[in-house]
Amino acid sequence: MDTVTKGIVADLGFVAEMDRLRAYLFGWIGESSPEMQPLLEWQFDAGSKYFRPLTIFGCYRAQKGGEIPDSMIRSAAVLEMMHNMTLVIDDILDLSDERRGKPTMHAKYGNLPALMASGFIAADGFAMVADDAHDIRLFADLVKRLGVAECAQWRLRRQPLGVKDWEMIAGEDTGSMFETCACLATRDESLRKFGRLIGMLYHGCDDVGDVKGLESLGGGGEEDLRDGILTLPAALAIEDKEICELFCQQDPSDGDLQRISKAMIARLPDAEAHLDQIATDAKWEAQVHTGDPGVLLELVDYTRELSRR
Repeated sequence: MDTVTKGIVADLGFVAEMDRLRAYLFGWIGESSPEMQPLLEWQFDAGSKYFRPLTIFGCYRAQKGGEIPDSMIRSAAVLEMMHNMTLVIDDILDLSDERRGKPTMHAKYGNLPALMASGFIAADGFAMVADDAHDIRLFADLVKRLGVAECAQWRLRRQPLGVKDWEMIAGEDTGSMFETCACLATRDESLRKFGRLIGMLYHGCDDVGDVKGLESLGGGGEEDLRDGILTLPAALAIEDKEICELFCQQDPSDGDLQRISKAMIARLPDAEAHLDQIATDAKWEAQVHTGDPGVLLELVDYTRELSRR
């Protein structure tokens, strides 16, 4: 498990649940096609943060209490599979040769095997929950939303947008998966908004961490800047008309990118303040919709600190 989350997993009391989750995932890999096993082992033994399954366990305990049932371990495993499916595709599209300190799947095995493996992961995930209409609907909706979000984010590159636009993008690109975590845990809509908010918080901390150069978050700050992706610091920086014009250029020079980067750094205090408000809103949702919100409040605090490490 990634060292970034080892501490919070222990603090929240989910070490045994994470062990059960990993056993479930590697049991699945062991029973998979021999052709796929090396690729799956490579991907799933890459030091995952397991932050999304942690959110499932936290939401379940906050609302229902008691031991995490096997059905929830299965749901968390499928969620982690869907997450890794997106990572494989993202790494190919971003031409990323390394993730979490080791070569990406496509860098080691090639683009075609990696793409086929991503489809294999998703298909097996759906097959695992084929007997649960609730989970099937959630995962189907998630995959559709992720596809729409990626297309929208790409279409909206280098556009004169603002913080509200960033919230929309972050809420779909990352928040949708955390919404799914919450709904898988509660089997209703009560914590959906909490999930969206903690997903936005995670996305925003990733954005800020990229600007600060926090490798532990694993993002791609330089790629986002060159591609004109609307991150939270970028949305704040382009409130300045001159910076906005540079950001919206189709082929910015290295000098232009340096000026944009400096403007983003200058707006980091405002980005941090915006993340503070998202964290406050997430805590309110947890307190209103659960009987024992302590685990979720601690999870929000932990997430909020990610950009400050």
